[in-house]
Amino acid sequence: MSMDERTSLRSRARHRLEQRYLELLCSVYLYNEHRGYRGLDRVLDGVRQMASRGTLPEGEAFIARVAKHRADERRHYVMFRRWFERRGVMPFDVGHAGHIDGIIQVFFGRAIDDLEPTPFVDDEARFAQLCRAIALTERRGMAQVRQFQSEPVVQADGHLMKIFKVVERDEPSHWEPYEDWLAARGRPRSRWRERVGDTAAHVVLVAGKFPFMLFNPWLPRRADWPDDGEAETSPRRDGAAQPHAG
Repeated sequence: MSMDERTSLRSRARHRLEQRYLELLCSVYLYNEHRGYRGLDRVLDGVRQMASRGTLPEGEAFIARVAKHRADERRHYVMFRRWFERRGVMPFDVGHAGHIDGIIQVFFGRAIDDLEPTPFVDDEARFAQLCRAIALTERRGMAQVRQFQSEPVVQADGHLMKIFKVVERDEPSHWEPYEDWLAARGRPRSRWRERVGDTAAHVVLVAGKFPFMLFNPWLPRRADWPDDGEAETSPRRDGAAQPHAG
């Protein structure tokens, strides 16, 4: 094999790895955004109950801020879905690879799906714990999105950069309602054990799960979209490539 052929081979291999990295990264984001807005549906149910019982003095103003957070997460999900649709491929099946999964496990000792529907309605301490979990997750998200925007492989994808700019713009309004609620009651924004848990969840994902999935040639792609069957499902735009799972 000539030098030119070896150089070409290395270049193609690097390109395939970079594209796999982007698709895996966006698969994790797609999962996280879907997990986020579905979880916030439950939070909204709870805070509305709190407001109706008179235990949420912030009332409709707080509910509106949480509703905006939920709407942003849904919009981000749709943007990542469109990114895949434009590429004509389905996202990877990343399992429970979300940061929020690790945080909830640390904070509450169980998986998100095993939590009571609204465990905090009659327990202010539990609601404070939930607020800290959400705020920590969103602040971690801001740090991550800024890091990704500095990576050359991400910068080379103009569509993805536009998505990350939107996510970065929206992030502060995602932790502010919960930190404001905590501050108004003299509660700490976070506790050291929770910060340690946040760091541990991040390390497990970044240094463990993500590299394993990146170099796992048997990692399957999803055959469906996370929001299939939901009332506000995201139909494919006319002219978009039909994604395939191959």
